[in-house]
Amino acid sequence: MTSTLSETSYTARHLSVLEGLEAVRKRPGMYIGTTDSRGLMHCLWEIIDNSVDEALGGHCDRIEIVLHRDSSVEVRDNGRGIPVDVEPKTGLTGVEVVFTKLHAGGKFGGGSYAASGGLHGVGASVVNALSARLDVEVDRGGRTHRMTFHRGEPGVFADGRSGPDPESPFTPFVEASELAVVGKVARARTGTRVRYWADRQVFPKSAVFSYDELVSRVRQTTFLVPGLTVVLRDERGLAGTPGADGPQEETFVHHGGAVDFVDFLAPDAPITETWRLTGAGTFTETVPVLDGRGHLTSQEVTRECEVDVALRWGTGYDTEVRTFVNIIATPKGGTHLAGFEQALVKTLRKQIEANARRLKVSTKDSSERIEKDDVLAGLTAVLTVRLAEPQFEGQTKEVLGTGPVRGIVAKVVESELTALLTSTKRDLKSQSSLVLEKIVAEMRARLSARKQKEISRRKNALETSALPSKLADCRSDDVERSELFIVEGDSALGTAKLARSSDFQALLPIRGKILNVQKASISDMLKNAECAAIIQVLGAGSGRSFDLEAARYGKVVLMTDADVDGAHIRTLLLTLFFRYMRPLVDAGRVFAAVPPLHRVEVLGQGSRKGEYLYTYSETELAATLRRLEKSGRRYKEDIQRYKGLGEMDADQLAETTMDPRHRTLRRVTAADAAAAERVFELLMGSEVAPRRDFIVAGAAQLDRARIDA
Repeated sequence: MTSTLSETSYTARHLSVLEGLEAVRKRPGMYIGTTDSRGLMHCLWEIIDNSVDEALGGHCDRIEIVLHRDSSVEVRDNGRGIPVDVEPKTGLTGVEVVFTKLHAGGKFGGGSYAASGGLHGVGASVVNALSARLDVEVDRGGRTHRMTFHRGEPGVFADGRSGPDPESPFTPFVEASELAVVGKVARARTGTRVRYWADRQVFPKSAVFSYDELVSRVRQTTFLVPGLTVVLRDERGLAGTPGADGPQEETFVHHGGAVDFVDFLAPDAPITETWRLTGAGTFTETVPVLDGRGHLTSQEVTRECEVDVALRWGTGYDTEVRTFVNIIATPKGGTHLAGFEQALVKTLRKQIEANARRLKVSTKDSSERIEKDDVLAGLTAVLTVRLAEPQFEGQTKEVLGTGPVRGIVAKVVESELTALLTSTKRDLKSQSSLVLEKIVAEMRARLSARKQKEISRRKNALETSALPSKLADCRSDDVERSELFIVEGDSALGTAKLARSSDFQALLPIRGKILNVQKASISDMLKNAECAAIIQVLGAGSGRSFDLEAARYGKVVLMTDADVDGAHIRTLLLTLFFRYMRPLVDAGRVFAAVPPLHRVEVLGQGSRKGEYLYTYSETELAATLRRLEKSGRRYKEDIQRYKGLGEMDADQLAETTMDPRHRTLRRVTAADAAAAERVFELLMGSEVAPRRDFIVAGAAQLDRARIDA
């Protein structure tokens, strides 16, 4: 294969040098990550974060964000306003420098910002480069200054009566730029307003601003900057958004900081109060600094890193840890998260070893060693570090790279958390005891789950003895085809064994009502024979170690009697699956069998054979009998009412409940996980009062005749 340019003809004239914002338009992904909706949102965060930096510095207490109908977005603040005087090195006004020059701004050691989110000096200029139009207005010195840009180039738009439009005729400045004065304001009034239209030559039409994502980020920001008011207004009228029927406006302001944020994020009931750990440390680093002549010289500077952590443990086992650097979220962590986790594990290991006798933990057994996952179970935490000029990995700022931060965070967390865990105050002593007991229980549950996972893989013919003896397994090894029926009682098991297709249908009987796992601890659940048997037979573990790929059966069918007790048993089983084998429910692999309530024997006429009809409710029975009478067909008056599965013979059970050709199965789903969690906690949890109120409120709607249905 020959190349287009030979070695001798490939010269320097073939190299492209992209100047200024041209580079941004050529390779936008390098600056904003992607050009889909995520990149569009990233541009908006760059503008919002500039206003938030003013709030962090104490110069701004109100930000307004408006999503206009014409697809533009506007951000207003009451900060100091972008400088409007001329910057001596470039001869341009501060506004033009900020919006047209890469790596320019007030965050490069000039003392304007002690700690800020924007650090690379490309935020506003990149947004400008990727906008079909950007308008900026600055209130400063008693005047309103205005400048407009077209794809990063300053100039003037000839707008009509309809208002600003990116399609209006544009005249670029040729000899010199002009920062126009367009009005007067009170001298005490300052602020900046930026409105821009994303360039559809860069962003596809499918890229839109997400209102829900904006709400989440704005709420997060107001938690992290106490006292800051952020107003979010959506005027787009987009279908499927809260503002579909008219302008939607929400105001966010919080005063409790990270503690309030943790309380908002926590998904479970607390076992500790929300603890706050604060501290600071210093480190030195060598950085290039601009001298008086504008030259970069290496200089060793001392940095201060402030650490602010709010955390609490809850009764659940899910982990929610959010990390921030100068209020910028770092979803992929970095050195601050590494230091936090390191100190957390180290501190709690020490405390558990110091209380080993009370907690019944062996210090000699290496397997009984606390791991990170044990400590993080049920933890909700918000970690914020503030420092000047942090190093991020890339412009999208998802990972903090400043090395010394790790040690500073670890030191603060270790000293502060140790003080709380060893406190002699009665409340703190009680809470620390609960935390240590929970972590030890998590360790034991992890070890138990690991052991069960190891022994509960599908065994070959010589190894099936490891599974519960009461399991009537199927012959097929095809997971997608195989089905596990969890049957209520031994009487139903006997009939079901004759009714099933042993090739692909397995049976596991349970004795009555299993443990209510919503109330019980993990260790109690694993000790319960029925729960342990179900977990062992399924072979995929439980809790956080649950592995959906390892499940031995493609369907799990709960086959209980069609009475109140059967419904209760089914609810208890569903609680077990929702709490400890949730991926199985999410994958749509848990079903409830629908056995019939009645059997109607229709009498044959002449040579016509009789037949049996099955109905599944009192309403369906009444409708069926009316239909038979209307068509002139007779039936036996003694209609059989099934009280349980054990009353059916094998043929009836197979035809109505187990044979895939005739049966009805109800798939169990949890479309709204949060709502499902609340329902399970209300109906099955340890809090009695809310459940009593629920029962009392619904008592009037109870039909006594349906109690036995």
